[in-house]
Amino acid sequence: MKPTALALSVVLLAGGCGAQAGDGRVELEFFQFKPEAIETFDRIIEEFERGHPHIDVTQNHMPTAENAIRTRLVKNDIPDVIALNGNGVFGELASAGVFHDFSGAPAARGVSPPIQRILDDLGVHREGEVNGLPFASNTSGVIYNKDLFRQHGVEPPRTWTELRAAAETFRSAGVDPFYLTPADAWTTLPAFNALAANLPPPDFFDRREAGRVTFAQAYPPVVSKLGELFRYGQRDRLSRGYDDGNQAFAQGKAAMYLQGSFALPAIKQFEPDFELGTFALPATDDPEATRLVSGVDVALTMGREPEHPEESMAFISYLMRPEVMEAYAEEQLAVPPTEGGTSTDPALAGVMPYFERGLLTGYADHRIPLTIQLEQHLQQYVIDGDQDAFLRTLDAEWDKVAARRS
Repeated sequence: MKPTALALSVVLLAGGCGAQAGDGRVELEFFQFKPEAIETFDRIIEEFERGHPHIDVTQNHMPTAENAIRTRLVKNDIPDVIALNGNGVFGELASAGVFHDFSGAPAARGVSPPIQRILDDLGVHREGEVNGLPFASNTSGVIYNKDLFRQHGVEPPRTWTELRAAAETFRSAGVDPFYLTPADAWTTLPAFNALAANLPPPDFFDRREAGRVTFAQAYPPVVSKLGELFRYGQRDRLSRGYDDGNQAFAQGKAAMYLQGSFALPAIKQFEPDFELGTFALPATDDPEATRLVSGVDVALTMGREPEHPEESMAFISYLMRPEVMEAYAEEQLAVPPTEGGTSTDPALAGVMPYFERGLLTGYADHRIPLTIQLEQHLQQYVIDGDQDAFLRTLDAEWDKVAARRS
């Protein structure tokens, strides 16, 4: 991924913001973006400090983390240890040389290679560098109501034909196949990502960046199948958002929910009286070709030249201990990104074989610049169904970004 102008403007910045106390203690700032994990990180910090009495770690939670970290980088005010979502913004900053190279660090050992590759594919400063470490992984596919599946004799689909057949079975029985929530535009992304990860050629984005292919040429099957899925939603789908969907699905109002594992804690808050399950959304009729969409939910990094390199690395190394990652994953319903790592939550049992076999792929939308506003264009498409207009718009917006970058 090519760095943005803003990312390039901070490539030479390397200042830290930790402090050295008069008694020799070092104060580190831990910048993180997940409000639901504040208490979890507080406990981890407390445990770390007990074993490192000369280091004090202050957690700084920023709900608008991406904007905040850009602003701070421009001001040469880089936190000591940073936790960000492993998305396109992370890749742009990594490409610009803002982040440390962990390629030779002991903390990088034991990370699952397919998961590390998902993060590296977003962008690295130089070939062979590792500019961030996966701390927690998520997965995106289909959440389903196991009780409804059993009641109607439906098995989790492994092919596109089986998925359509399952949807027809539920519709014929008066059950909404999918609960859809496009009033929140971003909720169109999970299904799009699963289809875009499995239908176009694997090198599509490299070829698109080189100008050798267009969305209009490679993405019609993605867009067509996305439209088909959205026709299996409930009648009031266009007026429903993410919070509505979590509650309605927990109340048993649909058989399936096109969402990621990150939605499971929100669904469970409504105390569903049925068993939750997950499966990878099959985009083709070859079950062996299906790749599970997975992302680095939390990526750890620090500045390229940190103010307190030993202490910052000590904290990152502690966070990267398998037992720490596994405890975090269990509490936050994530997947530990370690070799052989697995989730203990029964709801994720259906997707664990993909992690075990390394059949993983990253989020396609992480390769599409944010300025293109993909989710808004997807929202418009699932409303009007104009496939050609959507693809023309996507290509036109991509070309505008490419022209600005060049």
